[in-house]
Amino acid sequence: MSLRINDVAPDFTADSTAGELNFHNWIGDSYAILFSHPKDFTPVCTTEFGAVAQLAPEFAKRNTKVMGVSVDSVDDHKKWKQDIEAFAGAPADFPIIDDTSLAVSKLYNMLPAEAYLPDGRTPADSATVRTVFIIGPDKKVRLMMTYPMTVGRNFAEILRALDALQATDGVPVATPANWVPGEDVIVALSLNDDQAKEKFGDLDIKLPYLRFAKSPK
Repeated sequence: MSLRINDVAPDFTADSTAGELNFHNWIGDSYAILFSHPKDFTPVCTTEFGAVAQLAPEFAKRNTKVMGVSVDSVDDHKKWKQDIEAFAGAPADFPIIDDTSLAVSKLYNMLPAEAYLPDGRTPADSATVRTVFIIGPDKKVRLMMTYPMTVGRNFAEILRALDALQATDGVPVATPANWVPGEDVIVALSLNDDQAKEKFGDLDIKLPYLRFAKSPK
């Protein structure tokens, strides 16, 4: 069955560059970003891991942990991290999971059950392992983004989406297109105008079903 938004993120225990980790225990009370890669020592993925390394302070400010998944061994990951750090100028301190068994990739529906790693494989053999998952402290999947091998991920957008998720978490609001922190939010239709004004103050009513208010967070 496909993984959907608001499903509980599948739990797993796996070896990583930070030792053996249980995913749900590792998340704890934080948000988490799980981002996957089809192979170590590949050009696009190296730039992506480098971007994550550079953004470590931004994730920390948002109480968010980051974990990489690549379908290679921990030994390969540790060697690759040296390249990542040399390229990015920042240490890649986040754990990277050993998924040579493809267990995590299959658990998260990135590969079919019958998939295997052939001898002399190339990144194309696991090309679909290119998804970002944002997971809440409740261990539920909040967002999924899947990229092809030729398109590097936009981590500014991933941060923006994380900010939007955190701004709306447990609050009856949503964010409009292209929203960034500090901008107005959309009031949920579960509140009538009087209830919305009581909760959020003045409203900017564009349409009966499109009402903006100052962000509560």
